[in-house]
Amino acid sequence: MVKICCIGAGYVGGPTMAVIALKCPKIEVAVVDISVSRIAAWNGDQLPIYEPGLEDVVKQCRRRNLFFSTDIEKHVAEADIVFVSVNTPTKTQGLGAGKAADLTYWESAARMIADVSKSNKIVVEKSTVPVKTAEAIEKILTHNSREIKYQILSNPEFLAEGTAIQDLFNPDRVLIGGRETPEGQKAIQALKDVYAHWVPEDRIITTNLWSAELSKLAANAFLAQRISSVNAMSALCEATGADVTQVSHAIGKDTRIGPRFLNSSVGFGGSCFQKDILNLVYICECNGLTEVANYWKQVIKVNDYQKNRFVNRIVSSMFNTVSGKKIAILGFAFKKDTGDTRETPAIDVCKGLLGDKAKLSIYDPQVTEDQIQRDLSMKKFDWDHPIHLQPMSPPASKQVNVVWDAYQAAKDAHGVCILTEWDEFKTLDYQKIFDNMRKPAYIFDGRNILDVAKLREIGFIVYSIGKPLDPWHKDTLAVA
Repeated sequence: MVKICCIGAGYVGGPTMAVIALKCPKIEVAVVDISVSRIAAWNGDQLPIYEPGLEDVVKQCRRRNLFFSTDIEKHVAEADIVFVSVNTPTKTQGLGAGKAADLTYWESAARMIADVSKSNKIVVEKSTVPVKTAEAIEKILTHNSREIKYQILSNPEFLAEGTAIQDLFNPDRVLIGGRETPEGQKAIQALKDVYAHWVPEDRIITTNLWSAELSKLAANAFLAQRISSVNAMSALCEATGADVTQVSHAIGKDTRIGPRFLNSSVGFGGSCFQKDILNLVYICECNGLTEVANYWKQVIKVNDYQKNRFVNRIVSSMFNTVSGKKIAILGFAFKKDTGDTRETPAIDVCKGLLGDKAKLSIYDPQVTEDQIQRDLSMKKFDWDHPIHLQPMSPPASKQVNVVWDAYQAAKDAHGVCILTEWDEFKTLDYQKIFDNMRKPAYIFDGRNILDVAKLREIGFIVYSIGKPLDPWHKDTLAVA
């Protein structure tokens, strides 16, 4: 029996290993992590992450050929293939602060693998890492090898939160990069054989190590660029009276462009897009490619601009102040069908409103009050470091009330902001919401999921990103 161990039981490691265990019943899969509480959750009834379909997969395999453990050294020592799916946060200090990836956890994992290994191993990069990370890992392992042979592979993940299980069941592609040596090619084949249990061979792509590492950063940069591009167009649509939804539909019909990732919104979020682009920028700068670095920086600048523009529109619409006014925030996760709040645009929007002394009432069906309060009390990039476990600062919580019902959030509110595209927000009784709000009653749709015409018939003053402006907004102060 082949044994696989994955170091890291987070959003990537847990679901990926669960699906491998399900599809490969003759392979023993262990997921290990230093967090006792996280492993206890994986072994319990309430999994540590929410992902549609995940619970069913885990329950089918758990304690059969899928195991979750804190005994990291034991499982690493016994494994034939070791996936490393640890955190690679953005550095907050030192060389490359604010851009470069912090590989502290990766290096620790590599040194631990070298310390406990008693047999040859294939070590697989599953975390998103900078180009040439494999070279550094190779050096650590070979200089501490004690005659044990290691092969390093890059097998980046391309999962979208909310559809991760479906993405794993039916991937667009599986990418495996390795050394162009006989041993490297043999290692590639070994990992290819695992995925071949359920992935068609023509979807398993093999490359050299550096192409695989860079492909992950490039994929996220291209996706984020599409979002920033359509969001830039949304500002122009509002200025000219065009409708960004109609523009997106028209250009998406061009087969060279396609329709996906052309939905305008308050901005992109998640743990990958900004972090990976910053990493890409840093790598470009280190290689003297200033113009290329500046090009990718602009993708993030437009994303920040979109969030600021949304906040400015709210404040200017409401007589240029939201001080003391109750604003309902519907949705805090960075996208629907996940409880993940990492880099969610809701954080910046809420902080912008709090900076103008608004009172926020927040509802999200999957995000806890503790998580929301913690996110609003943190500095940028702190979410990716252990510091995020520290107590929150009291000022953030005084102006914020987290509730578990959309109607309660909107009761007596001056305005409602849709910040996550949860399906339930499309079917709310907006007449009921309108009747219980202060007047004039505003809705700011940051996801373009509502019927603007119907809302205006009810009596709302509506702002929907990239749509022709309500006459009310045309009369308010110009927004930068």
